[in-house]
Amino acid sequence: MLTTAPPGPAATRPPKKTAVRSDSTLGLLAKIVLLGLVDAFAVYVLITLFLQEKWVILLVGAAVTVLVNWIYLRRGGLPAKYLAPGIFFLVIFQVFVMLYSGYVAFTNYGDGHNSTKDDAVNAIQLSAQQRVPDSPAYRVSVLEADGEFSLLATDPDGGVSVGTTGVPLEEADDAVLDGTGKAVELEGYRTLQFGEVLANQEDILAITVPFSDDPEDGSLKTSDGSNAYVYRPSLSYDETTSTFTDLETGTTYSDTGEGSFRSADGEQLSTGWKINVGFDNFVKAFSDPNIRGPLLQVVLWTFTFAIVSVLSTFALGLFLANAFNLPDLRGKRIYRILMILPYAFPAFLAGLVWSGLLNPEFGFINNTFFGGADIPWLTDPLLAKISVLVVNLWLGFPYMFLVCTGALQSLPEEVDEAARMDGATGWRIFTAIKLPLLLVSVAPLLIASFAFNFNNFNVIYMLTDGGPRFSGTTANIGHTDILITMVYEIAFGTGVGRDYGLASALSIIIFIIVAVISAISFRQTKALEDIN
Repeated sequence: MLTTAPPGPAATRPPKKTAVRSDSTLGLLAKIVLLGLVDAFAVYVLITLFLQEKWVILLVGAAVTVLVNWIYLRRGGLPAKYLAPGIFFLVIFQVFVMLYSGYVAFTNYGDGHNSTKDDAVNAIQLSAQQRVPDSPAYRVSVLEADGEFSLLATDPDGGVSVGTTGVPLEEADDAVLDGTGKAVELEGYRTLQFGEVLANQEDILAITVPFSDDPEDGSLKTSDGSNAYVYRPSLSYDETTSTFTDLETGTTYSDTGEGSFRSADGEQLSTGWKINVGFDNFVKAFSDPNIRGPLLQVVLWTFTFAIVSVLSTFALGLFLANAFNLPDLRGKRIYRILMILPYAFPAFLAGLVWSGLLNPEFGFINNTFFGGADIPWLTDPLLAKISVLVVNLWLGFPYMFLVCTGALQSLPEEVDEAARMDGATGWRIFTAIKLPLLLVSVAPLLIASFAFNFNNFNVIYMLTDGGPRFSGTTANIGHTDILITMVYEIAFGTGVGRDYGLASALSIIIFIIVAVISAISFRQTKALEDIN
């Protein structure tokens, strides 16, 4: 009998060692390259934060950078290596956004209150600039570099300097002069020709070049792109008393402690600064006549819209799923594909298309089905709400159709057959057996659908833009606005101004409402588990 000796270590181990070494080397190189890129970006960000003196964010960024390097350079800790990227992006894009929105809700952040007090003082002085009488003329050439316009100024004594908005004038001794002694070119800049000056006239007229970091020293402005004159603020700021004084009228504007300067007769300067206001935004939501009036109607309509949308889409989706679930139905796959087509159509585009279809003057629906009648589908308060619900039904039933189809196909056929043998009718089988079993798996999705429709921004904004508008309020809020579109109008609309603090406060209220309703609903759905 021939025997074969088992392969020795020399025959098997070297190839494995080579493969392990090769994989380890490639993995180490990949780790070094990726960590190097991350660290390079982190160092750039940290240097920027250091120059801006944002110490808290700097310390947090440095700690995160050290932690990332420790996680990926140490041996072991494999779960942390996989979890770290997800946790990092979760903190940045979810946790930080929520915390920052919560912080903004307790401030007066918005139009006219979006920076610090020092920035507000500078902005007020710049906006109050007036031409100095008998100001000498500075001959200027308009320069461009990296998409930013600057003024190359030649003063009456022949001195040349360059500057732009927010950047004080600096000497430019190496500028190229023409035959009249006017500076026309400067290295690193491109001189605009006459046609280009005309084409960018609005941007050029907005250039305000300060003489120094102190706004009261004045600045240069041009009205034609060839000559500039000295402007100085008509308001003088006294840092010791924190007041502005109008140099023409003598009116004094004092710090009110509310992030703005106001005179004794109630006149307020347009630019303020951001401060903490506590719960004022929450109080304002229920006390300001411009917000309090529409708010109750918007809340009621939001609940109506969300509840009716969920019930209608679920009812239609379940009906169609049950109808197309017959085993002997021909062309069942084709029908199902046609049913889910609206689900594949982008919601924001669907809103625009339906807006055109429902147009009262040239819309397809009025012209085709109603003989050209002028029916105000989107401008009448009641019809607009009905239109929104119908369009949302068209968009939402395919999702429920898919969910209910899958749930129906998962139900045991033995129960159905047993009920039929006992003489139960089809309706009795559906209401007493199929629907309760169906709700076991579908109820959580109905709660999620309610939360989605409670904040269904696309269909409202694209179809009606929240209109028609409420009367008796200056806020840009309408009959079909739900809470989320109302928040959008307050934060970014064109009504009474952007109020990010109030919008954030309303967002917190929306979150609390949805969270409470979802928690109660999920608790109630536990009763359905006994059926299963």
